[in-house]
Amino acid sequence: MDALNDDNEKLRLVSSNTRDEALRPRSESAVSDRTLLNMSDSETDEKRRSGDLEKEGLVEQLPKVVTKEHATKDPYARAKILMWMFINTLATVTIVFCNKAIFSDKSFSQCQAAFAAFHFFVTAATLYLLSRPAVGMFEPRTIPIMNMLPLAIAMAMNIVGMNVSLQVSTITFYQITRVLLTPIVAIINFFFYKKTIPRMAVYALIPMCFGVGLISYYDQKPVPVPGAPIKAVGALSVLLAIGSVTVSGIYTIWIGTYQRKYEVNGFQLLFNQAPLGGVLLLYVVPWTDKFPALDQTPAVMWGMILLSGFLAALINLSQFFIIGGSGPLESTVVGHLKTCLIVVIGAFSGGKVITDKAALGILLALISIFSYSAIMMRHTNLANAVK
Repeated sequence: MDALNDDNEKLRLVSSNTRDEALRPRSESAVSDRTLLNMSDSETDEKRRSGDLEKEGLVEQLPKVVTKEHATKDPYARAKILMWMFINTLATVTIVFCNKAIFSDKSFSQCQAAFAAFHFFVTAATLYLLSRPAVGMFEPRTIPIMNMLPLAIAMAMNIVGMNVSLQVSTITFYQITRVLLTPIVAIINFFFYKKTIPRMAVYALIPMCFGVGLISYYDQKPVPVPGAPIKAVGALSVLLAIGSVTVSGIYTIWIGTYQRKYEVNGFQLLFNQAPLGGVLLLYVVPWTDKFPALDQTPAVMWGMILLSGFLAALINLSQFFIIGGSGPLESTVVGHLKTCLIVVIGAFSGGKVITDKAALGILLALISIFSYSAIMMRHTNLANAVK
């Protein structure tokens, strides 16, 4: 909590008892009381930090551990959380369209690994700064490199797969297929880890899959030339999307496994895997990427690349405050809000034509993911109540 209670923030006089008053001269007591009361707030704060007031017996020592009894909530805490949620939502939506514009440029269409490595290093630098004692957002934990290697490889494959899928697909199709991550994780957990979900949650996932299927078949790409025939989403886009989401599902499950095994939170884990993932991708870049001529690349494109890195750092930073200050319901709503915004903006941008069946698929997928989240949250609350 950010502020101490007013009663604890103000320095308190030691309650005198009769015996102490008798032993201490009245003039000394009066001088001490008068001296304390005449001190400015800054003077008393400085003396309290130096321990002088406690040594002089003028005040009681405050507890070393601040508990709910000694602290109060920041009156602006709610406003701060909403501000960070807005920043996170804006940054997440913007980075999708920014990356799509970068990948759509022929100069950078074959720089997927290098671009992912750039984001990994930006993330690593951000987490390093946030872990410094002067900032103290989290305490870094070191995990052996060889133990982190499988997760770092999965992370690299996940991000590169997402970038390639975004490059060859429309934004709407890309974002809607990302909701398949939920049923894929449920399927992997069921077959490999024997973990189940409520039956109603399974029923809620069925229309999601059906909706994504409608979008896969009826979603359409922008018309390149007025009057030219509109091409439907190709098999390559569908295969890349499914493959990307499958890798994301495996990576998501591994994250939970690593967190439990090494007793670290998400940011401590990312602190270890982001730089390792970036270094691994540098070995891949010479074999997969084709860089543009630097002197022929417009300045606006470099500006967009820098903007993408800044947005990635901003997303990581805002996650600290959202996770620490909001509940699971708010975090879930923010996640769904970002999905809806990306889908809607993508559907009506770039001269794209949306058919009725594709719109129905979008609606089914969004309603399904909201229903699934509500069912799982209710299930979790009931399980916690039983415990």
